Amino acid sequence: MESKSFKIDPSARIQRLPPYLFGRINKMKYEKRVAGIDIIDLGMGNPTDPTPDVVVNKLAEAVRDPRNHRYSVSNGIAGLRREVAMKYERKYGVTLDPETEIIATIGSKEGFSHLCLAMLGPGDTIVVGDPAFPIHVYAPAMAGANVIRVPLGNDLAFLKRIEKVFVELYPKPKLLILNYPHNPTAMTVDADFWKQAIELCHRHGVMIISDFAYGEINFDGYQSPSFLSAPGAKEIGVEFTTMSKSYNMAGWRCGFCSGNADMVKALATIKGYYDYGMFQPIQIASVIAMRECQQTPEQQSAIYQNRRDVICSGCDKLGWTYDRPRASMFVWAKINPAHFKPDEGTIEFCLRMMDEAEVALSPGGAFGENGEGFVRIALVENEQRLAQAMRNLERALVPHVPRGRKPTTAV
Repeated sequence: MESKSFKIDPSARIQRLPPYLFGRINKMKYEKRVAGIDIIDLGMGNPTDPTPDVVVNKLAEAVRDPRNHRYSVSNGIAGLRREVAMKYERKYGVTLDPETEIIATIGSKEGFSHLCLAMLGPGDTIVVGDPAFPIHVYAPAMAGANVIRVPLGNDLAFLKRIEKVFVELYPKPKLLILNYPHNPTAMTVDADFWKQAIELCHRHGVMIISDFAYGEINFDGYQSPSFLSAPGAKEIGVEFTTMSKSYNMAGWRCGFCSGNADMVKALATIKGYYDYGMFQPIQIASVIAMRECQQTPEQQSAIYQNRRDVICSGCDKLGWTYDRPRASMFVWAKINPAHFKPDEGTIEFCLRMMDEAEVALSPGGAFGENGEGFVRIALVENEQRLAQAMRNLERALVPHVPRGRKPTTAV
């Protein structure tokens, strides 16, 4: 039989996705690690601290029960949804119906992506700040929607930029995606911002999705306000939360979508076709985390705050500028212009730092054009490793610091 070439043609949905700019970074990081090079990875917000023992022990106990080996339910077991409702009431003063206003998701990223599929289609438009966490752009695009990026802010001027889009664009945008504490910039808001954002969207008939993944990682006495605690929030939107950051359970993939019952129902409908829910022992252990580890988010915040201070001190030495974050697990720093080579963007800069400093950073340009010139530094290593990373960067970037200089005391 004569051999003929066979063309594999991806769908238009795949072809219209923007380029995944982290690909080159991840490839180089993998190759260097395979080669035995110790890369200090500050690129991904992937917690390295352990999950609380009581949660791990509960998982092990639940795994041994054969009743938990069967399919679960796609919206999450009732006990888990009740625990989320009690946490919202206790922490934010928000009353939620666990039957109709909460759904468990396989991490907040999965839930967000499937909600976009449930709420958006060709011809629809969403608005998101720039820079933005990539899935906030990719998920609507995969659903067939158009994405309008507005220069990011956390004030009335930002909301006025958004309203200008609402007024001038036809057809009117369907969804506004907001993310505070923000990834990648660590930008925060106060409660009045949510009140104004909800009033704006009420006037224009636009739904809101709040990504609150970093809501429990707070510094210096700041407390991130929940979107759902603002008046009228449940009428027009939902909020995503996750066990990943607050309880060091990133790999467990357990998140939640809470708020507007119609939007939760739409997500439940999609998930009913796509999955049977997460492994039940993970859900049972997550109940224990919220019930018995109520101090863990505060304790973890203190750890991240100390790490933040190490990174900020290192940035000061490099002449990199930043707004000291009040929340999240990142420092968003503007690179000293003298540290760029001619015609070098942030992606090329970060590739060079992996070569010359053996440190992985997230390039700001990968989050949008307004991120160019910045890097996102994740607070995921211990203080000694973070200090070493900043010394490595200093040796690579500051001419008067000899490459062979011995490490100084921790920053």
